[in-house]
Amino acid sequence: MSILSTDNPLPLYAQLSEVLRQRILRGIFKPGDRLPSAEELAKEFSLARVTVRQAIELLQRDGLVVARQGRGTFVQRNPAAETRLKVQTTLRDLVTMLKGDEIQLLNISEGQAAPNLTETDGKPAAHYVHMMRVHLREGTPYCVISIHLDEAIFRRAPERFRSELMIPLLAAMPEIEIARAHQTLTIGSADPEAAALLKLRVNAPVANVRRVFAAPDRTVIYLGEVIYRGDLVQLEMDLVS
Repeated sequence: MSILSTDNPLPLYAQLSEVLRQRILRGIFKPGDRLPSAEELAKEFSLARVTVRQAIELLQRDGLVVARQGRGTFVQRNPAAETRLKVQTTLRDLVTMLKGDEIQLLNISEGQAAPNLTETDGKPAAHYVHMMRVHLREGTPYCVISIHLDEAIFRRAPERFRSELMIPLLAAMPEIEIARAHQTLTIGSADPEAAALLKLRVNAPVANVRRVFAAPDRTVIYLGEVIYRGDLVQLEMDLVS
């Protein structure tokens, strides 16, 4: 039974491309492995061979597979095996990880805007600076971040907040006390804006992380809403019995 559906808004070739991509990311097809032939995939998924070829072309375009004349199509690389972004579960680990990471920042916009806070997040500050930025590793974008920072804190070191990673900078300021740090992670799909910034296809899987830092008086001093490339995120947890 085919797992692809004509009711899905994605065309069949894009659905098949995503299935094969996930098999590569999970290691079912490893670098150097030959993919099943177009005839075999057409039979497995009940598709026309032209649809299969379109799916393979998407993988080729992303550099995941390479076609070799007379031999077939082979897995060229697995981006998940090359670099994983571990989603840290404590503030200390998060700061340590970011301090040691070589990240390029691309600031997209800056202005004043109020964050969308819930009652459990805490109480709002008087004003916030809103920044949109992209983080890159070796020139490859891996996350888009929408940041709301308490303007009173931003004004203490505006140029540093514009040019440095914000969480390590906040943690290093002795006059700033983070009494509560909370984050949630949900799985979603890339909208057109995120897809363009992360160089993904629209509806490609992404991980959404929402981080809230609050001062002792419950004032929310930082809200970070992060969209990570889904093919680079790894969440590890110790399970307590």
